[in-house]
Amino acid sequence: MDIEEILSGLEGDERDLVAWLADMNEDDALALANRMLFEDTKDPLRVLELCRMAMDIVGKRFEEGEYFLPELVLAGEMLDQVGAIAKPLLADGEGGGAKKLGRVLVGTVHGDLHDIGKNIVSFMLDINGYEVRDIGIDVPVATFIDEVRSFKPDVVALSGFLTLAFDSMKETVEAFEREGLRSQFKIMVGGGQIDEAVRAYTGADAFGVNAVEAVNLCNRWLRVAA
Repeated sequence: MDIEEILSGLEGDERDLVAWLADMNEDDALALANRMLFEDTKDPLRVLELCRMAMDIVGKRFEEGEYFLPELVLAGEMLDQVGAIAKPLLADGEGGGAKKLGRVLVGTVHGDLHDIGKNIVSFMLDINGYEVRDIGIDVPVATFIDEVRSFKPDVVALSGFLTLAFDSMKETVEAFEREGLRSQFKIMVGGGQIDEAVRAYTGADAFGVNAVEAVNLCNRWLRVAA
C-alpha cells in the first residue's frame, strides 16, 4: 500500500479528511466530518470508508516507525468519534430491524490493535440482518476457539491492518483446523493490505476489501436473496 496512492484518488474535502485524520489533526478533522455529514449530507458510508483509508495510512506509518502506540490510540479515538456520528445516520436509511440471517463472529487478531475497520464491518453486518458478536482487538487464538464453540457462528471474520497480523490470522485458522472446527463455518479476512495472496497464505475462504464486500460475502455464503 502506498500512502500517496491512497490520497491521489481523492479530492477536496475527502482528501482533507483522510489527510487530517492520518496526521492527527483532530480538531479540523472532526469539524470537517461533521460538516460533510450534516451540511453537505455526504453518504455516511462514504465517510466511514474515508476513515478506513486514514487508518490504512496510520497503520503504514506505525509499521515504518513514524508512529507509535500513542498515535494508534489517538487515531482510534478520532475515528470512533466520527463513527459515533456517522453510524446512526446510516442506520436510519438501512432498515436495522431486519430478521437475523445468520451468526458472524468478528475480531481483530492478536498483535493488532486496530478496530475501525472491524467496527464498520460489525455495524454493516448488524444493520443488514446478521447477529454479530464482536470480540474486540488483539484477540488470542484460544479466545477465538472458545467463542466459536459458544457462539456457533456461520462466518468468522478475522481483522487486521498490520502485516504482522497475517501470521496471526494463519495461526488462528490452523487452530480451527486442529480443533476440528474448520468445516463448521466460513472464514473471511479483511484489513488495509489484505489481498488474494494473503487470503491464500492464511487459509481463509475469502477476503473483503470493505464492509459492503463483507456483507456480500455473507449473503453469498448463506444464500441470502439480494
